Amino acid sequence: MKYIFLLFTGFIFAQQTQNVDFKSVSGQLLLNSKEKTVSGAVDFQFEVLKDCDTISLDAKNMEFSNVKINDKEVIFINTTKQLKIVFPFTKSQNHLTFNYTVKPKQALYFVDIENDEVQIWTQGQGRYTSNWFPSFDDVNEKLIFNLGISYDAPYQVVSNGVLKQKTPNGNLIHWQYQMEKPMSSYLLMLAIGKFDKKEFKSKSKIPLEYYYEPKDADRFEPTYRYSKRIFDFLEKEIGVKYPWQINRQIPVRDFLYAGMENTTTTLFATRYVVDSIGFCDRNYTNVDAHELAHHWFGDLITAESSTHHWLQEGFATYFALLAEKDIYGEDYFYSKLYDTAQQIKFASRTDTIPVLNAKASSLTFYEKGAWALFVLHESIGDKAFKKAIKSYLNKYAYQTVNTQNFFDEIKKVSNFDLEKFQKTWLESTAFDTPTANALLSKSKTIQKRLEIDKLKKTPLAEKIDVLKNTLESNVYHSVKEAVVDLLENENDEAKKPLLLLALQTNNIEIRQNVAQTLTKIPEDFRLHYETLLDDKSYQTQEIALYWLWRNFPEHRTEYLDKSKNWIGFNDYNLRTLWLSLVLSTPNYSNDQKSLINELIAFSSTKYEATTRQNALEKLIAFKIINDQVLSNLVSATTHHMWQFSKFGRDNIRILLKNPEMRASFNRILPNLTPDEQFQLNRLLIEKS
Repeated sequence: MKYIFLLFTGFIFAQQTQNVDFKSVSGQLLLNSKEKTVSGAVDFQFEVLKDCDTISLDAKNMEFSNVKINDKEVIFINTTKQLKIVFPFTKSQNHLTFNYTVKPKQALYFVDIENDEVQIWTQGQGRYTSNWFPSFDDVNEKLIFNLGISYDAPYQVVSNGVLKQKTPNGNLIHWQYQMEKPMSSYLLMLAIGKFDKKEFKSKSKIPLEYYYEPKDADRFEPTYRYSKRIFDFLEKEIGVKYPWQINRQIPVRDFLYAGMENTTTTLFATRYVVDSIGFCDRNYTNVDAHELAHHWFGDLITAESSTHHWLQEGFATYFALLAEKDIYGEDYFYSKLYDTAQQIKFASRTDTIPVLNAKASSLTFYEKGAWALFVLHESIGDKAFKKAIKSYLNKYAYQTVNTQNFFDEIKKVSNFDLEKFQKTWLESTAFDTPTANALLSKSKTIQKRLEIDKLKKTPLAEKIDVLKNTLESNVYHSVKEAVVDLLENENDEAKKPLLLLALQTNNIEIRQNVAQTLTKIPEDFRLHYETLLDDKSYQTQEIALYWLWRNFPEHRTEYLDKSKNWIGFNDYNLRTLWLSLVLSTPNYSNDQKSLINELIAFSSTKYEATTRQNALEKLIAFKIINDQVLSNLVSATTHHMWQFSKFGRDNIRILLKNPEMRASFNRILPNLTPDEQFQLNRLLIEKS
């Protein structure tokens, strides 16, 4: 091992892709869940295109040994952000080998679950893969990744590509995965957990593997209801064969986002693992289609910089919407476009960053990018649009792209004014409402929606007949939901007949809208509102139970009796609500202690962050605070999900203003983990 520290003249990493072409990398990894470390032996194959004296890999906080070029030990510098190899490189084929160890601060997460089990998963989008695997933050450096991972025998281990070998080694199993084509480093992944899976094949014979935890076996069908259909649709719609060897989908606990399109293997949040009732409120369809579309737009061709990020997110959003159109129909498709148009218009009042800007918001990249594609698709026609998309993907396959590359392919099939299009949709922060409305008005549903929206400021007496006729018609449910929205601030007596009509539609979405908008329930509407408790929707049941309990104290016992066995989604939304309502209802239960303990248990590390936060909110609100609650709150501050850790810090700051609470926090401090002690100490010494 040799270490040398030198002063370097300015070296821009982007220049490296001009001097050196990394072809492939093999990594043989061992993960230690107790120490939360990764160690491995790595072998990069690369070609020197121009003579140079240094090459660099991005590598955060790693330790290296046995660093060799072509089996010869070389000088290297570990900056804690990069591994730099000092060597007189000349034009030739080479391989770089080394061993490394790291305790990742982010991007690879060890999630403890019940029974001392663990899930391990990665999230590399941005520039994060280099926190757990030496790689390239620059998306323009694409290479073939082949990972082998050793882990405990009872667990499933998944990485990118095809599983080539599964080799027992004592208490461990070594899983060897292999890719055929190159990709950017942010798409590298691994996932480890106790999963089962079901296997299918697409129409084009691509293997499809859909994973689930054994406890969720009865939720498999609703969760993956449209997954194969989406795959077959996108392959046909895009017109380019799925560019990878296999497609997998794996739900993981406490995932940072809705989903992530790691090449060949999408990871997604367990909140989308649902039963048939949960499917109505939070199904996986859109996330599924979005992440799968990324396997073409993002994984196959990758935006060369964040400025052109819409080429990934706008495209994935638009093609996901086309997939949903295939499943749910045109009324759904146009209603979604209408809703996002309203969001974009509202946001444009304060959001001054356009699509073609690295700092654009998610709404702009995703939804306005999708809208731009919808306008382009409609303007040049389906045949020309598909021809351009196919040519674009084939021409730049496994490369990086910019907006001009895409436009060049549009120019080959159409004389559409792309300069004006770019200024209007990609460079302006305004939303082109006239064009949008003209396109949306092709839908009779949206024609009716626009008519309803024009009535917002019209007195109820003057519009009541139109609203009544709309609710009684066969128009798509989104229009009837808009009618309910118009009634929110109207006089209770005047709007009751219309709300009753809305309930009588027996449409889940419309009835849920009534539940949400009618928070002060008149006594003579109570029986009608109570029917919402029987809707096949956990979200509707949660809303209705809460507002009925609030509005009618004399009926609380019957509401709590009715809902005492409700569980809800896999985040226990109905159970935690029921517990909190019982604890706020005097004389309902003689077993307060066990109910309190159950609610406290929901705030523990046994559960996912959403469940824990929900329980902690209830416990703090009802002032049910003991040492265990405080410990669970401190534990939140160490969580990898920033929203949950911030919730923990914010609530501890509030509690610390009370001298008794401050004393309690000091009392539990010695019993906390080192990470928890560190976070709590920081808060204890903060100036109030």
